[in-house]
Formats: sequence, structure tokens, C-alpha cells
Amino acid sequence: MKEKRETVVSIVMGSDSDLPVMKEATSILEEFHVPHELFLTSAHRSPERTSLFADEAARRGVKVIIVGAGMAAHLAGVIASQTPLPVIGVPVDSSSLQGLDALLSTVQMPGGIPVATMAIGKAGAKNAALMAVRILALEDEGLRRKLDVYIRKMADNIEKKQQKL
Repeated sequence: MKEKRETVVSIVMGSDSDLPVMKEATSILEEFHVPHELFLTSAHRSPERTSLFADEAARRGVKVIIVGAGMAAHLAGVIASQTPLPVIGVPVDSSSLQGLDALLSTVQMPGGIPVATMAIGKAGAKNAALMAVRILALEDEGLRRKLDVYIRKMADNIEKKQQKL
């Protein structure tokens, strides 16, 4: 496991094929200058690696974990069962079921194992990063100001589009 002391958000993927989707999360975190890392592990193919990651994340300074996985997407739940950190799940559309299987696997957590589940695919990855920023902004006034600017910019873009209609 490659350690970065400043990392506050960890983006975890069940497969390297999830990277095109999860890059949406990295783009948002980079825009907000939130230190983050990418980590590859599998609930099914590398369960010991997954447990080690979950066990060590808080000690390494990670504050929020974003987990992208497709198919039988148990990764977010497995990590959430082994850490006190907030876990945000992103169902990846990597199967013939177009992500519905991953959505149901991610959202159907038993009581006591909370996973905040986003939309399927790239929009979900983007929103996962924005949710992480909102969580971090609760204790970071500078980040809160950047978030306010981001939200205001989205509203301004709608006004500009309205004027072009």
C-alpha cells in the first residue's frame, strides 16, 4: 500500500477497468485541491488486502472513502464493515445489467453498515467526490468557500444557458 500522509480521501476501485468512471471523482477532488489517492483492491479476489486497507485508512489520516465497484459490488460494504470512516459507494456499469446489479449490491446494506450510495456511473463518481467535499467542508472553512463558489458557478451557468434560448 502506497502511503501518502496528506491523503484525506481515498478512491478505491474493485478493478482497474473502473478507472474511467472513477476519474470523474479525481477530477472534482483536484478542482477543490483535496489530497487523495487511488487504491485497487477486490472484496472477492483480494479480501486480505481489502481488510488491511480498511483497517489502516483512518490511522493514515484518510477521512472519507469513495468506493467504485461493478457487478456484485460488495466492496463498499466490506470496507464500511471494517472502518468507522464515511464510505460513499459508486455503482459502476460494467456488466450486462448496466450497473443495476452494482447499484443493488451497494445500496442494500444491512442495518449498522452504512454506505452512502450514489448514482450509477460517471455522475455517481462526480457526486461522490462532491459529497466528500461537503463532508470535509464541515470542518474546513476554506473548502466551504470553494464549495460555495462551485455551487454559485453552476447556478450562473444555468442563467447563461437561459439567455441563449
